[in-house]
Formats: sequence, C-alpha cells, structure tokens
Amino acid sequence: MPNSLSIRRYSRQRQRHAHPFHQLVLPLQGVIRIELAGFTGKVAVGECVVIPAGEEHDFRADEAARFMVADLDELPAGLLALPGRVFAVSPPLQAYLTFVERQLQHQLDPELEAALLPLFCQLLARQARDRPLDPRIRAVQAVIAEGLAEPLAIADLAAVACLSPTQFKKLFSAQLGLSVHQYLIRQRMEKARALLTHTDLPVQQVAEQVGYGDVSAFSRRFTRHVGLSPRQFRG
Repeated sequence: MPNSLSIRRYSRQRQRHAHPFHQLVLPLQGVIRIELAGFTGKVAVGECVVIPAGEEHDFRADEAARFMVADLDELPAGLLALPGRVFAVSPPLQAYLTFVERQLQHQLDPELEAALLPLFCQLLARQARDRPLDPRIRAVQAVIAEGLAEPLAIADLAAVACLSPTQFKKLFSAQLGLSVHQYLIRQRMEKARALLTHTDLPVQQVAEQVGYGDVSAFSRRFTRHVGLSPRQFRG
C-alpha cells in the first residue's frame, strides 16, 4: 500500500518482482541480500536501500530478520540523486525507527500511523545530504549481523575493513555516530529481543546466540538496555 510504513519479514528463498511505487527498506534486525540496478550486496542495520518504482529487484533474507518498509508514491527530496542505492541512516533516524516499530507493534491506530510518515520522510530527506556509508563499514556491519554469537574482536573487525584498529574505530564512530562497543551491544540486545519475542528458546540459549556465555551477564545487560529482565520481557 503506497504512502505507508510497515514491519516486514522475508524468506531465504530468492524472490524477484517490481512494484508501481517507490520502496525504502531499512533493516531493524539482520540483513537483506538484494540485487537491483546499481547495487548488488547486503544491506544491514544502519542503512537504507532505495528501490525506485517499476524497477525489478531480487532479494532474500533470514526469516528472523525484521525490516521497516516504506511504500511511497513520491520519494523524499534528493534520494534518487544519491550516487548509490544504499546510504547510511543517521542515529536520530535509527532511534525514530525503533520508536515507530514499537508503536506499530503496540496497537493499530490509523490516525497515529498516518502521522508517523511525514516525520520519517523529513528525516530521510536529510539523509540525501549526507555522504553514503563507507563500503568498508558496510562490510563490517554485515559481518556483525551474521556473527552476533561470536566474540567479534575489534582487531578482527578492523581487518574486515582493512584498517588498523585505531583507524577503524575512528571511521566507524564518524560514520554511524556510535562506538563499535555501543553498536555491538545494541545489535546483540535487539537480536535478543527478537529471539525472546518470536521463539521459545530458553534464556540461556538466547544469551549464547547473542554472544554471552554467562547468562547472568546477559540478563544484566538486557535489563539495562530494555528496562526489563529477559523473563519479564517474555512475560
């Protein structure tokens, strides 16, 4: 439905289609693998991919991944003029996406949902003036999204970006507005939220899937991040 925001999931099976409206896909958890004119690769949390109206594209994603999808009759000013199809999402817009996701999950309210879209578009229009996300950071984001169960040391991530650890940390913070440590915590906790919401995995296994061998340490971190313990969050 054009001029709407929605939360969607896709399957691992490759799909191909086009639609008569523009579409923006912003990962909330996980990555989407997409092929369209001007771009072939992965789009991760902290990025947005622009799919112009009428353009065929291939895509697939893990079933546990979540995406904010905007179907629009018109794109915010400047998006089609960007040098690539993928650009970085600013920290304020990423925070707004979290708010929108929780509101959409909380209750159906057509009037409020209609009010969410204009601010989303205004924030996106600002993105058109920002430089595209450095491909080295985009590669690191994809590694992080698929490796949250692993330790993910700074030195290893820096090697993915072909930078020294010091150079990598500086570039990462400049591009995403978060330190590597802050970004890792956010991604681990958001994946934990998804697992607690959509699976029956014991808390111990959830902790392990987001990189915590100590369930007590995981519970403390989750409580600080969400405001509820894992068991309280699951209800």
